[in-house]
Amino acid sequence: IYPVLKTALLMLVSKIISDGINDAPALREADVGISVDTAVDIAKESADIILLEKSLLVLDAGVVEGRRTFGNIVKYIKMGTSSNFGNMFSMLGASALLPFLPMKPVQILLNNLLYDFSQTGIPFDHVDREYLATPRKWKINEIQRFMLYIGPMSSIFDYATYALMWFVFDANTVEKQALFQTGWFVESLLTQTLIVHIIRTAKIPLIESQPALPMLLVTLTIMAVGIYLPFSPFGRGLGFVPLPASYFPWLLSILSGYCVLTQLMKTWFVKKYGYN
Repeated sequence: IYPVLKTALLMLVSKIISDGINDAPALREADVGISVDTAVDIAKESADIILLEKSLLVLDAGVVEGRRTFGNIVKYIKMGTSSNFGNMFSMLGASALLPFLPMKPVQILLNNLLYDFSQTGIPFDHVDREYLATPRKWKINEIQRFMLYIGPMSSIFDYATYALMWFVFDANTVEKQALFQTGWFVESLLTQTLIVHIIRTAKIPLIESQPALPMLLVTLTIMAVGIYLPFSPFGRGLGFVPLPASYFPWLLSILSGYCVLTQLMKTWFVKKYGYN
């Protein structure tokens, strides 16, 4: 009941709830005039919001839903900016160091398409109770700072994948560029898909804060599609080649290292700057 009482007290300052004829002037002057569906016509016409239920619980639920929506929007922006910032460094370095394209244009487009699909679960995601306890403000400077700290984390492991494909799997010639491109495609897609689970909460993901089922399912689906593509009938047409079995233990190590390092960086960031 505490959030409801808190909402009611706040409304006494800048809002008014009324349903009578004499309340029309006050409804017009209030920052947000609120009436109910059973009120007289002049009260409803003067109000900004009309409640279909005569209960403050409706307002409380609306405040909570608004904060949840805002939190999920910020998740999406943080994920997109940090991921794209890291990819920029990865592509820049690869273009300067490699004798071939690190990924073909059609592969980049497919990677981005699958990555976009992986974000469709965000609107259905849970938001931590602590995040919902207080109102949040739009802080572009914090998003920029978050991008600068978290974005380069993915580049570190992209370069580790470059080294893996170049030195371990000998994908260091134009003739073997398809193997290099396939290896980086899978690693890049999986790291981008996993980052949202680290960004979505200030806590330890999957342990202290669980995602909503739709978000978890879409993540697992996109990861499975990314791993399957090189072995699928469509793979060769997209420039992919089947990856050797020895690639996947390396991939698991890279993904584990990426998640751990990014979580540590996020924990430090939250302690220093907070989590908006």
